[in-house]
Amino acid sequence: MNKSSIYIETYGCQMNLADTEIVLGILQDHGYVVTKEIGKADVVLLNTCSVRDNAEQRIYGRLGNISNLKNVNPNLVVGILGCMAERLRKDLVEDKKIVDLVVGPDEYRRLPEYINIAFNGDKGIGIKLSRTETYDDIIPFREDGLQAWISVMRGCDKFCSFCVVPFTRGRERSRSLHSILDEVKQLSKRGFREVTLLGQNVNSYNDNGTDFADLLSAVAAVDTSMRIRFSTSHPQDLSDKLIYTIAEYPGLCNYIHLPVQSGSDRILELMNRTYNIDHYLGIIEKAKSIIPGVSFSTDIIAGFPTETYEDHLMTLEVMRKVKYDGAYMFKYSPREGTKSFNMEDDVPEEVKAKRLQEIIDLQQKISYDKNQELIGKEETILIEGFSKKSDQFFSGRTDTNKVVIIPIDHNIREGDYVKVKIDRATSATLFGRSVKSVKQDKKNMALSA
Repeated sequence: MNKSSIYIETYGCQMNLADTEIVLGILQDHGYVVTKEIGKADVVLLNTCSVRDNAEQRIYGRLGNISNLKNVNPNLVVGILGCMAERLRKDLVEDKKIVDLVVGPDEYRRLPEYINIAFNGDKGIGIKLSRTETYDDIIPFREDGLQAWISVMRGCDKFCSFCVVPFTRGRERSRSLHSILDEVKQLSKRGFREVTLLGQNVNSYNDNGTDFADLLSAVAAVDTSMRIRFSTSHPQDLSDKLIYTIAEYPGLCNYIHLPVQSGSDRILELMNRTYNIDHYLGIIEKAKSIIPGVSFSTDIIAGFPTETYEDHLMTLEVMRKVKYDGAYMFKYSPREGTKSFNMEDDVPEEVKAKRLQEIIDLQQKISYDKNQELIGKEETILIEGFSKKSDQFFSGRTDTNKVVIIPIDHNIREGDYVKVKIDRATSATLFGRSVKSVKQDKKNMALSA
């Protein structure tokens, strides 16, 4: 039997990107062939996100487009993977009818079985959540590159009142330290230069007493030339030990994504965030005092139920105090099944939009001002490739996660670490010129030693 060709699109967070690589690893082990052309596929899979309503609406829109392909090829199998699978199974399979396959995040091992069921004319459905599945033994399918994402744990136990993750991805469970280190070693051998460790709350990682700080130090020791990032942290669980660990290892990037969500203690309590603003700001100040040049990004929700203008002003004040380098900013959208879904969504849409715009405007000003402070200074960047706008410029990133654009230099290659001097900056991008190759510096130091 000739195996089928698989086409997959990924929506949502980096966790979904990592899951797609797991899915492709499983399917390739069963002889399936990956295609990048949807028109040549026998199976079309959409790996989905349910965190916000607009993410789900994108999937519905995409399914409308794919229905045209199915009209041409009635044997085409269309599947939904990920967070939408469990949440919207009935709507996707029974009502919309275009979907033949619905598989949740903990059932990917059985995906080949469900695909065969769909090919035989039945619906392939697997949405059970697991308390143990971590895909430890699965080798993800990755094309060669510089950056890789590794899921170190799955699920979440926090049950923030606005969040569907515990219901779509299940409860927390951590991968073994051994399996993670093996994966990092393989990536190092293949020439990857940056790894991001992923989890809904990486700070609660625990493998038989090995905590997240222990994991970070072990990963950093695998390859000292590799940059290590992580996401996402919950403020309740970010320990002093973790802060000191980041400061200790040069390969651990001086960048922390620390969602605040709101600047109001009252709103944080309604969100079930389990910390207050004083605690949050204490973490920020401690990290700034211990980690030289540390940068922060955050998540902010505008217009949570009962949010007053005074609550909104408190959020703006926290932004001014912390001076985030970047932020992911959204209007509140009710998610069915969460605790906040039963609260009255009483902040009018126009008010949400106005508050969100004020948050965005303030963050752009803060980012601009912080980037202006870097003009004339030198930064080490990892060259990621050509700029999106021109092949006459390289694009790279600092360890504090800032994008830097420099003129092309034929002595520089993708994957090189380069020291650059910053000449100008916008709120989103730094511009500069190469000063010297960090690789060459290391070579000279080794020769002189």
